[in-house]
Amino acid sequence: MVRTFFAVMMAAFLLAGCSQGNVTEDDSLKQYFDAAGVNGSFGMFDNGQGHFTIYNLRRYRDSSYLPAATFDIVQSLIGVQTGVVKDDSAVVSGTVTLREAFRDANTIAFQDLARRIGKDTLKKWIDSLGYGNKDMGSDSFWMDNHLTINSDEQLGLTKKLYFDQLPFFPRSQKVVRQMMLMESNSNYQLSYKMGTGVRKDGHTLTWCMGWVEENKHPYFFVLTLDKAGAENDLEPAGLSILKNILKQQGFFQGKK
Repeated sequence: MVRTFFAVMMAAFLLAGCSQGNVTEDDSLKQYFDAAGVNGSFGMFDNGQGHFTIYNLRRYRDSSYLPAATFDIVQSLIGVQTGVVKDDSAVVSGTVTLREAFRDANTIAFQDLARRIGKDTLKKWIDSLGYGNKDMGSDSFWMDNHLTINSDEQLGLTKKLYFDQLPFFPRSQKVVRQMMLMESNSNYQLSYKMGTGVRKDGHTLTWCMGWVEENKHPYFFVLTLDKAGAENDLEPAGLSILKNILKQQGFFQGKK
């Protein structure tokens, strides 16, 4: 259900005969990755115009990685949907609430939540969503490179979450959207989830996915970056790259 968002949209554009005008490959964004000393990709979808802006299209479309803590989105949806947790204030592990675990990317808390939900139930929902390669190889499958997903699939998930189009109750989706809201003022609202893990090749990988909204117009984005070495803290760099790209695209002024 969340698979091949770009491919599906491009098929529609091809039928309409306007594919060339709906995808911009923007190599100027490379400067932000280079400045941080990382490799990566970026994709944004302007929902109102049906337009993609993409840097490093091949990686965006074809490379799949462990979701790391971005899988907290799906696991939180399942937890609330099934009643294992009532809402974001429910305790999921020790004294840690769902909101705290989500904001802090608390792997231990989400391991506890996964055990409470049960592997069969998780598998049912992962299959229903068509999430990535659907491989649940261990108790921490979202962190150990069994489960993998590409940027295009992540973008599709994000868009469906925003519009209540995932196969969960609207309330479940609202709870997760509220946890993703990180910045809100009169000019814009910025919602995202980050996740960091180690790829099979030993590179640290970081995701940042979500949406920026101005004047009630949502723009969905997915950013990936990686660097050799398993001990890198790439999340500050990822957030900086994201904000630099959004500024270059004209966001944060309330004029989009």
